[in-house]
This record gives sequence, structure tokens and C-alpha cells, in this order.
Amino acid sequence: MTAINKRKPRPYFSIILLFLAFNALFLTGRRWLEKINTDADVLIIGNSVLFVATLLSFFLYNRSLRNNQPHKFLKYIYSGMFLKMMICLIAAFIYIATFKKNVNKPAIFGCMFLYFLYTFVEVSILLRLSKEQKNA
Repeated sequence: MTAINKRKPRPYFSIILLFLAFNALFLTGRRWLEKINTDADVLIIGNSVLFVATLLSFFLYNRSLRNNQPHKFLKYIYSGMFLKMMICLIAAFIYIATFKKNVNKPAIFGCMFLYFLYTFVEVSILLRLSKEQKNA
């Protein structure tokens, strides 16, 4: 008997799926978003920025899991947090500085919700990877 070789899904697959699902939701629900005075374009761009920031920080977090030295582990963790936070702050600053009084507040709050959602998914993936690494 031969063992069936099961392919494990890539750990960042959930992040990609989340990005695609929300962009599809924002594109198809544009009329509904307009009814509640939310700019779909801001949500799509915010989702894209969060996706890139989350992937970059995820790769730093993932690298930290593979390192046994405490100082390097902390360096990667803090670098990932700082990178994600700075990317989001710069994007928000550019949006607010560009549109000044025409800033769409519901879209900003929607992006904040997405930030927390991406962070939750990212942390849950990393916890699962950490558990798998300890068991291996």
C-alpha cells in the first residue's frame, strides 16, 4: 500500500481568500454601499493596502516562527507589527490629506474593521503554524 500524499494548503491561502471575497463584495454591493453613504472605491483600495501589508507582515511573522533565537524572534515580530502599522498609517494619511473635508468616514471605519479582521486571520494562522511546529 502506498500512502496518499496529501497537499497542505498554503498558510496564506486564507488571507488571499479574504481579500478576494471582500473585493467581490465591494464590487457587487456598490449600490448598497452608496445607499449607506460608503465609498466602495475607498474600501477596495483600503482592502488592497491591507492585503499587501498583511502579507508582508505575515512573511516576517512566519520567519520568526522558524527562528530559535529569542532576539531574532522578537525582531521579526516587532518588524512585522511596525511594518503593517506604518503602511496603514501612511495610506490613511495620504487619503485624508488628499480629500480633506470630503473624507468618507463610513469607509474609514470599514477599513478599520478590515484591519481587525485581517489581523485576526493572520494571528489564527500563525497560532496554528506554531502548534504544528511544536508537535513536529
